[in-house]
Amino acid sequence: MPRIYLALLSMLSITAQAIDVSHTASPPLIDGLNQDKQWQQAKWLPLNQVIIGGQLDPADFTGQYRLLWDSQAIYLQAKITDNILYDNNPNPVEGYWSDDCLEVFIDEDASGGDHQYNFNAFAYHVSLDNQVVDLSTDKTAKLYNSHVTSRWQRQSNPPYDMIWELAIRVYDDSFKDDKDAVPVTLHKDKKLGFMLAYCDNDGSEFREHFINSKDIVPLAGDKNRGWIDASVFDTITLRE
Repeated sequence: MPRIYLALLSMLSITAQAIDVSHTASPPLIDGLNQDKQWQQAKWLPLNQVIIGGQLDPADFTGQYRLLWDSQAIYLQAKITDNILYDNNPNPVEGYWSDDCLEVFIDEDASGGDHQYNFNAFAYHVSLDNQVVDLSTDKTAKLYNSHVTSRWQRQSNPPYDMIWELAIRVYDDSFKDDKDAVPVTLHKDKKLGFMLAYCDNDGSEFREHFINSKDIVPLAGDKNRGWIDASVFDTITLRE
């Protein structure tokens, strides 16, 4: 690998965190209600790094998340305050990055590197109607609803305090759209690349903010690298 590229990867990954994820003996119910005692063993992590947009008002958006795992899936619970929930595109594969959505980045073997139009890693955009979108090898957006189960609940009045829960089945880089795919079996001490983000739109044509779980050293002034390069992800380790 050329030295210049290695140096750029080093810069992009300089703020990477090592995150331990606790095992759960039974999976939490994915219902957005936060009633499962399993979550009590998982620590909250911040979702607060602005990648796109100006300074955030806490009344506009605040977020945190926590993780669990078992052999079948990574479980994610996000606690989000968003004063306006906005979904402008009824077609789930059009303009999905500019609607309010969670974006889950996952790299099965923590190998890093390009994943823009391949399955070296995934960047799942999970919409308010629980549709799951990523780019495929043919450079078009497709639905991957079988990869992620998603449900959320909110308070009835703004600001909308939400609990958003996901079960994420993990696929390796042998995944192909036209083949029957089997998710990997997760195990103790396995390492994965991981990052979480939220696209926040208060009613504009395009999102006003993109908020990340990790700050990213910009490449040519651009921090929005997660959908292209898995080297900017954090590393999570599955623990007992």
